[in-house]
Amino acid sequence: MNIETKENEKAIDPGINPIKLSLTDKIAKAIAQKIVPTQDSNREYRLAKLSPEQKLELQLIEDQAISNFSGMLDELEAALGMLRIGHHFGWRTLYILHSKRTIRKYEEILSIKIRDLFDEEGPSAQRSVGLALAKKATNFWKAVSGEYKIENRREVK
Repeated sequence: MNIETKENEKAIDPGINPIKLSLTDKIAKAIAQKIVPTQDSNREYRLAKLSPEQKLELQLIEDQAISNFSGMLDELEAALGMLRIGHHFGWRTLYILHSKRTIRKYEEILSIKIRDLFDEEGPSAQRSVGLALAKKATNFWKAVSGEYKIENRREVK
């Protein structure tokens, strides 16, 4: 089948009517707007309200991880980043963001279990495109395992 390239460098199959393609794109965007999370205008509600005890616990976990770590520094840095955003997004978002293997590696570095330390979903969880799509379109654990591909799973709105 012949494929022509238009000025916008999109490959267009000559058998497809551009008007139908445009309509299909509009429908896909409308559906995506219903599924994809929207930004909350009040940014204060996006943050977890941590108690002094929780803040101290995070600091102790961080201090212990830094003092005990040996290995590649970028892995420690990433594990600490996961520790710091976990309360805000929750463990479900972390499982969408990282593979199960990566989560286990970071848990080992930090000497924690994220499902014990963080809530299932934090105040910013609804901002996760990947989590929203996993919840609406598939079984969550099948999405985490990679059985279903989730585009833009790492994007936050």
